[in-house]
Amino acid sequence: MKQIKSYFEEALKVGASDLHLVGGDKPTLRVDGNLRDLEDEPIFAEDLEKAIDTLLDANKKKIFEETLELDFGFELKGSRFRVNLHRQNGTVGLAARVIPEKIPTPQDLRFEPQLLEAINLLDGLVLIVGPTGHGKSTTLATMINEINKSRKSHIITIEDPIEFIFKEDKSLIEQREVGTDTKSFAEALKHVLRQDPNVILVGEMRDFETISIALTAAETGHLVFSTLHAASAAEAIERIIDVFDGPQQRQVMIQLASVLRIIVTQHLLPTVEGSRVAAREIMVNSPAVSNMIKESNIAQIYSAIQTGAKNGMQSMENSIKGLLEEGIISEEVAEKRMLKHKQI
Repeated sequence: MKQIKSYFEEALKVGASDLHLVGGDKPTLRVDGNLRDLEDEPIFAEDLEKAIDTLLDANKKKIFEETLELDFGFELKGSRFRVNLHRQNGTVGLAARVIPEKIPTPQDLRFEPQLLEAINLLDGLVLIVGPTGHGKSTTLATMINEINKSRKSHIITIEDPIEFIFKEDKSLIEQREVGTDTKSFAEALKHVLRQDPNVILVGEMRDFETISIALTAAETGHLVFSTLHAASAAEAIERIIDVFDGPQQRQVMIQLASVLRIIVTQHLLPTVEGSRVAAREIMVNSPAVSNMIKESNIAQIYSAIQTGAKNGMQSMENSIKGLLEEGIISEEVAEKRMLKHKQI
């Protein structure tokens, strides 16, 4: 097996989004959404174990031994990676996401006007949802960086691990890493309101306590950004509500209807040029949508998005059609994504 850092270097060299090293398998990269073998021969599990050990300090080794799972940030030649270690079939596995060295601009990511307007909000909850690996963290980083460049705010991020490193411009920025600077998202959020923030970034709304405190933070005059694994705005709302017990759900629906500002569902699609581009469903919390959330008429939200263009809403279908009309994606990609979206 080569030096483990050489695999990370190769990922950077070819512009990969992910690196996969699994004991007994060939080293693999994901480039423009497709998997590509790095070598013809598999890596021996014992060699990979020893190589990974060189990336970990004593504390990380202890956590991995005890939990068999570990997320951490890794930096190489000025570039950062979000690394996950895990066990599979008795051997170790490593999955590393490449974090772009430069935070993209709204123009780079083809931000719609509604996303630019969300940057100017002063309070409420902004959610970016979608599958793993479809650019949610990158979109959030761009939004946070635009706030940093445009106004004086105290921004606190809670991440697992820290991905993009922000360089302070007009804002004061504190970045806290779960496992290093705080024990959990929930623990950090319990105390964050005493730290005088204007903007709070919660890397992921994972559990009841995190969601509950995030909603309260948004309700008390803070601007909260976060992500959620969901296939649509309606599904994201359902997941938030379902985290709570029956008697609490009514209150949460009222609270969410009040604090929610926008939900952006994002999917990355392959372009005709071989890169990837974001297709986005955009749900703005209009009075009609707010009422649907209060009354638990979540199934009607899809129709509200389809007919809500005047309120800045955009369906996933219209986003895909727009990319097709501009010649950015092929008809085949558009048809496959449309079919998959209808099945969700």
